[in-house]
Amino acid sequence: MKNLLTMTDLSKEEILKIIHEALDMKENGVQPLNKKLTVANLFYENSTRTKCSFEMAERKLGMDIIPFEISTSSVQKGETLYDTCKTLESIGVDALVIRHSENEYYESLEDLNIPILNGGDGSGQHPTQSLLDIMTIYEEYGYFKGLKILISGDIKNSRVARSNAEALTKLGAEVLFSAPDQWKCDITNTQYVDIDDVIEEVDVCMLLRVQSERHVSGKSFSKDDYHKNFGLTLDRYEKLKDRAIVMHPAPINRGVEIDTTLVESSKSRIFKQMENGVFVRMACLNNVLNFKEEKVKCHL
Repeated sequence: MKNLLTMTDLSKEEILKIIHEALDMKENGVQPLNKKLTVANLFYENSTRTKCSFEMAERKLGMDIIPFEISTSSVQKGETLYDTCKTLESIGVDALVIRHSENEYYESLEDLNIPILNGGDGSGQHPTQSLLDIMTIYEEYGYFKGLKILISGDIKNSRVARSNAEALTKLGAEVLFSAPDQWKCDITNTQYVDIDDVIEEVDVCMLLRVQSERHVSGKSFSKDDYHKNFGLTLDRYEKLKDRAIVMHPAPINRGVEIDTTLVESSKSRIFKQMENGVFVRMACLNNVLNFKEEKVKCHL
């Protein structure tokens, strides 16, 4: 795997390979990389979970991390993303983790000779979030075919919805969307439903954060109205199957997407997702760095 940019690029077999590698690390411990390698994390958008999770994964693999902050870099002088990345490649960085507000930013980086792991591009894709979600579901059920998965919330602005709908459908699950009309988007062939029509049938209820920072127009909701009409209320939670699980990519708007008392409820796997993110990102880093090493050997 040369890069990790989108879930579209990954076959079903590649997805499962990463998941099984992550599970093996979780169950049997982590072996540091055989060679000392260096990574830089370029986060042009704010992040807690993804950035810290990648840093933890990198440290567990024994990697050196080049400190990089947008606010103190030459980005403030007008340096392009490509030139920033090319600079880091030139000084010896072995891999880049990038989050950027521009959809498909990676298309401008095709001439780089080091791997890129996409930490999220605008409202496009978020492959490592999707993979950690898939790992969490697999850890719970051990299969995907026949599972009914509801993704509810701000679909239009969600890279998580795009990545998960595509990947989970590829793996054999039935994915459904629920959203206010103005936050619907035909990003896939996924069917839209009313949350109350399917809440008793789903195996996974995945809530999405309301992404207010991406809203430029349209009807706004009060927190109470959104929660009542589209969130996971106590009443909806009680209607879930006994074995159903609740997920959310976080950060969570408590009392909006999900009742605050349900965040750490028995069906919630929200913090399990965060835990699994470290193992998934170690597996992803292993895959792209091993590809790079094999490519170097082939040229020797």
